[in-house]
Amino acid sequence: QLVECGGGLVQAGGSLRLSCVGSGRTFGTYDMGWFRQTAGKEREFVAGISWNGPSYRDSVQGRFAVSRDNAKLTMYLQMNSLKPEDTGIYYCARKFLSGNAADTRRYDSWGQGTLVTVSS
Repeated sequence: QLVECGGGLVQAGGSLRLSCVGSGRTFGTYDMGWFRQTAGKEREFVAGISWNGPSYRDSVQGRFAVSRDNAKLTMYLQMNSLKPEDTGIYYCARKFLSGNAADTRRYDSWGQGTLVTVSS
């Protein structure tokens, strides 16, 4: 089970930190990802974290940072210099298949999402 929190309303240029709390002793053994979705659009990859390190979509590179604390069963997404186009529902997910981190089919467990709204 995954539970996200930390979303909210922020002005452009502001920051938010999202958290994703997991459960179970195997939390730390899985690669994890952050995705976002807006109305009428497909869910898109935002960031991922694996044993090889973090990965990001081009539009958030340098502004977002993904990290995890396995002892706390938590993954984080620090979002800085937010833009209106970052608005959406943000989901965390557990990756169970190796390969492309941006492929939603490689994830088997999803949180309920947390809404991020960036005003201009």
